[in-house]
Amino acid sequence: MKNKRLGEMLVDSGAITEEQLQAALAGQKATGKRLGTYLIDEGIISEKQFVETLRMQLGVEFIDLNKASIDPTLTEIVPKDTARTYRLIPVKAEGNNLYIAMEDPMNFRAVEAVRQMTGRRVIPMIAYYDAITRALSVLYENEGAARAIEQMKEEQTTVTVDDLSDEIAANDDETAAPTVKLVNSLIERAIAEKASDIHFEPYEKEMKVRIRVDGRLNTMMDVPRELQNSVISRLKVMAGMNITERRIPQDGRAVVKRSDGTQIDLRLNTLPTIFGEKVVIRILMREQSTLNRHAIGITEKDNERFDRILKNSAGIILIVGPTGSGKTSTLYTMIHELISETVNIISLEDPVEFQIAGVTQVAINEKTGLTFASALRSCLRQDPDIICVGEIRDGETAEIAMRAAMTGHLVLSTIHTEDAISAVDRLRDMGAEPYLIAGSLRGVISQRLVRKVCPNCKMPVKPDPFTLSLIGMQDDGTVYYKGKGCERCFGSGFRGRTGVFEILTVNAELRDAISEGKNGSELRRYLAKTGFTSMIENGRDLVRQGETTPEELLKVIPTIE
Repeated sequence: MKNKRLGEMLVDSGAITEEQLQAALAGQKATGKRLGTYLIDEGIISEKQFVETLRMQLGVEFIDLNKASIDPTLTEIVPKDTARTYRLIPVKAEGNNLYIAMEDPMNFRAVEAVRQMTGRRVIPMIAYYDAITRALSVLYENEGAARAIEQMKEEQTTVTVDDLSDEIAANDDETAAPTVKLVNSLIERAIAEKASDIHFEPYEKEMKVRIRVDGRLNTMMDVPRELQNSVISRLKVMAGMNITERRIPQDGRAVVKRSDGTQIDLRLNTLPTIFGEKVVIRILMREQSTLNRHAIGITEKDNERFDRILKNSAGIILIVGPTGSGKTSTLYTMIHELISETVNIISLEDPVEFQIAGVTQVAINEKTGLTFASALRSCLRQDPDIICVGEIRDGETAEIAMRAAMTGHLVLSTIHTEDAISAVDRLRDMGAEPYLIAGSLRGVISQRLVRKVCPNCKMPVKPDPFTLSLIGMQDDGTVYYKGKGCERCFGSGFRGRTGVFEILTVNAELRDAISEGKNGSELRRYLAKTGFTSMIENGRDLVRQGETTPEELLKVIPTIE
């Protein structure tokens, strides 16, 4: 069997022990994963070790797809469906030889399928999983987008509402119109790149398409100016918007079903500009496996405070931070932990980003008069135990939420402030009385998201003393790390993000200080005496552990002590 041969290779090379192999085979049988995938997912071996073992044992060549220059015409030799089915990339063709990059060069069925299809001698090469995923997106989606643009230029017909309505169900690239192909290609590539947003930005001579990955915007491609209206109209039809209205902003939603059966929710917004409508798409993954403490970045040190806050049966808990700091993920994580058959949870959201079984979710719609304040009043008559308010935006909502918290309900909500203690000042600015804040507030979680150093190309570096001083650290001989840039992180040196938190629990002394109307500076001085761990201190710990860099921390957390 293939798995047994692979296991023997790994044992012979010293990558794993016989005991680890037997345990992995049992785990593989239970999960249905391939042996290599199981070993990597469980952290028994790194993907780098796995690739190196296969390279040495099989004598296949490794290729860094992030740096390789691949001829786009190879997509005509190996079609998109075959490449995606077998997860392979045509790298080069020399005479009768066709070189293909694969994550598993022992997949003889894939090799044979390509050989029969092309009539060429197939030579497998090995590449990393993420690099293949990205290459599939870049090679096939970019080529598909380029072909769609050329077809649209050739046709140059006026797009009507009826035309676009007919196209909306045509998601098969083989039969879809060029506009549909282009939009599908751009969205598919953004999803493959793990982007959180797609920006369609009109300018004088072209429309730029940019994607936000790990909090940073990167240009994906430029669409010719003459094709701009067709692309924007297609996006608006997908989202159920009025394509004839271009003078006011609009909001809409769409669902994309991928070839692997997964569904992705898209939230779209248009904004009229001097060069046409700008569209921003927020990509919302339905996968909720990342909504847990470990995934969002709660450390062992903060676990106790997090538990203490969640154990409250009444009161208000606030999650604070700027836009894009991960507040919604933390809010959903808390809801997941509080779900029970014995409690009634009502969540007021704008919009509903994840559907959660066991929670009554209400979509706020201010156009129809369903605001956070009016919905909150109504849900108090629904016998709730826990109320989740997506965001406190005004004094009316704040007051109702705090009064609900004081009458025996547990209220979870978010608010935009710089740090945990600033939430008190923000509530005062909204008109909330100090006694109401002191009586209802049980805890505040403030957070930011920092990019993590890529574990595959992590290397020790000597930090800049001035940068260290700005985050309150000194060069005391600690080994610091940064990412060199590799095929796994696509040359950025970072891979993924994690949360940096400060968790404030309100005790009797702090409650008295809030009730007396003490300002933020006085409250901070009090907290400094209690051993409160600030966000910048937690960030320093991440730097010391090699999880992120001093420069990244300084960009995200402006606090300088």
